[in-house]
Amino acid sequence: MGEFELIRRYFFPLADAGRHPDIVLGPGDDCAVQRLREGVDLVFSVDTLVEGVHFPQHYAPEKLAWRGLAVAASDLAAMGADPVCFTLAITLPEASPVWLQDFSTGLAAASRQFGLSLAGGDTTRGPLTLTLQVHGTVPRGGEIRRSGAKPGDLICVSGTLGNAGAALEFLDEGSPTPAQAELLSHYHAPQPGIALGQALRGSASAAVDISDGLAADLGHLLEESGVGGTINVDCLPISDTLIALRPDAIDLALYAGDDYQLCVTLPESSYEKLEGTVRDQLTAIGRITAGSGLSVEGAGQPGSERRRQGYDHFGSQ
Repeated sequence: MGEFELIRRYFFPLADAGRHPDIVLGPGDDCAVQRLREGVDLVFSVDTLVEGVHFPQHYAPEKLAWRGLAVAASDLAAMGADPVCFTLAITLPEASPVWLQDFSTGLAAASRQFGLSLAGGDTTRGPLTLTLQVHGTVPRGGEIRRSGAKPGDLICVSGTLGNAGAALEFLDEGSPTPAQAELLSHYHAPQPGIALGQALRGSASAAVDISDGLAADLGHLLEESGVGGTINVDCLPISDTLIALRPDAIDLALYAGDDYQLCVTLPESSYEKLEGTVRDQLTAIGRITAGSGLSVEGAGQPGSERRRQGYDHFGSQ
């Protein structure tokens, strides 16, 4: 099977199913065309996933497709964006019809779930690698940036933390226990908080998605905002399953990557005005302070600064 037959068979159907009305021209031409409406801004982001770095070798293609698009969509969620479309550049060691069918099935499911239609891409031969660029829109000037946090703002996170990081220990487990399977679901099928991000437009002062670990990603937000922050580890949302399985559950919640939850800051007055269904998705874990750096309290370590960092491709781990 040649490159163009591969694209026609496995990827063109994804583009035709549920195409966003802003996509005037999708795959098949030299470029895709997205039309911007009056009063909206385009937001876009790109992520690359490499076999053996971001996902294990011989990873199930359906899971890879979902995870790949979820990772990219999480960036849109952090900006409060309305999803529009994505492009996919995929490097394949071989054009296996079975692998490609399973991959396209998983990608179609994720595409429907996240409201992102395929607008174009590229295929090449080589080590398995995915590069996904996602496009979204926000009302003009309405994006949630990392740079808006102010002293006194609450620091909140969505969901529970540390589950996906713990799952790395048994990704190759052939018969996981029910508890292991629960944690594995967080790694295999992350759920980017797209609707939550949209609901926080106009309320959140800053936001970042948690991809490399809470401490690391919150640290980026603090640096961009020119502020400090204090969090209490006793307030971290940690699942009962993780606590039962891992004595280092707090460290996993602070430093493990792959959660793809949101970390947001809000003035307390804005937090109190959030509707119940939105506020129920958030857990307040600390406050923004004047100064710089992240201080960690609780668990017998008042005011301490933990030295461990989140994931860094080129730093020491």
